[in-house]
Amino acid sequence: MKKLPQISEAEFEVMKIIWQKAPVSTTEVTDDLTQRTDWSPKTIQTMLKRLVNKNALTYQKNGRVFVYSPLIGENEYLEQKSRSFLHRYFHGDLTALVSSYLDNDQLTDSDIDTLRDLLAKGGK
Repeated sequence: MKKLPQISEAEFEVMKIIWQKAPVSTTEVTDDLTQRTDWSPKTIQTMLKRLVNKNALTYQKNGRVFVYSPLIGENEYLEQKSRSFLHRYFHGDLTALVSSYLDNDQLTDSDIDTLRDLLAKGGK
């Protein structure tokens, strides 16, 4: 498994748009994020540049427009981050993670039923 770049929480918000809409222009990313954050267009452009430098994104220049596409897959990234979280906070013990949610009443009956179904199907 290849090592994926470290992406900040803010950069992850940018990546979610790229994963959802790619190929996507700077303007489209900026329009989306300025509607739901207080980030300036310049801040968003800086994050796009950082993600290119981290090899998380690539771009093509069409005239004066930059169009971005991901170099890493969303599922690949989420899988690695999930695994890292599990190892960092629960020593890789999935049962300890689920138990912590059960102990703190953070799983609804519906969540538990869904987990039972997943386990019965073998996670498929």
